[in-house]
Amino acid sequence: MLKLISWNVNGLRACLGKGFLEFARAEAPDILCLQETKMQPGQAEVDLPGYTQVWHSAEKKGYSGTAMFLKTAPVSVALDFPGHSGEGRVITADMGAYYMVTAYAPNSQDGLKRLDYRMAWEDGLRAHLMQLDAQKPVLYCGDLNVAATEIDLKNPATNTKNAGFTPQEREKFADLLSAGFIDTFRTLYPNEIKYSWWSYRFNARKNNAGWRIDYFLASARLREKIADAMIYTDVMGSDHCPVGLLINL
Repeated sequence: MLKLISWNVNGLRACLGKGFLEFARAEAPDILCLQETKMQPGQAEVDLPGYTQVWHSAEKKGYSGTAMFLKTAPVSVALDFPGHSGEGRVITADMGAYYMVTAYAPNSQDGLKRLDYRMAWEDGLRAHLMQLDAQKPVLYCGDLNVAATEIDLKNPATNTKNAGFTPQEREKFADLLSAGFIDTFRTLYPNEIKYSWWSYRFNARKNNAGWRIDYFLASARLREKIADAMIYTDVMGSDHCPVGLLINL
């Protein structure tokens, strides 16, 4: 049984002072994927012995960034996909029997200033995942910056024109599912209301006015191997909470 965890830490150096290592050591996942690390390798000591560390930092310091911590060293690692590099958004690890991919999807931003770029990124990402899936099963996790359905955010009616819940972004997520992937949490818990991100404003987390925008997706043929999908809503340290997957691989 593999335990996999993904967490947008919203600045790893800050999260290290808010219980990150304690959580990681207590859960001891086989693979830990991070998004929005906002750091270059060596900027902070991440004391997790026994893990192979893979860092992918943005060219712009203090921005974006992803990382993977793996108990089993990958066969190989690839960063990003054609046409979209420089922001440290995607890591692909060949784990032998499967691919592990983590991503920090671009935010479409206020006024949807970056929606066109987001759409192009989504098309490239989907093509990348489909290419991998044609070779062997894929597990894909991260902050995907979209609430897929109305059950995935507290206030759907007032957010249809806001980044993360536009029809265009939701359609791209649906396209990914149609391409042969499943949303593991929603597959197991079709009606459960749980969120993974809360605004720092308006006491949103205290009032549980959140969004579910952090995911583990899997190749559809892995459906029967999935044991559980978790959202660690009680874990603090970021405006996101970790999400997890238990899978028999």
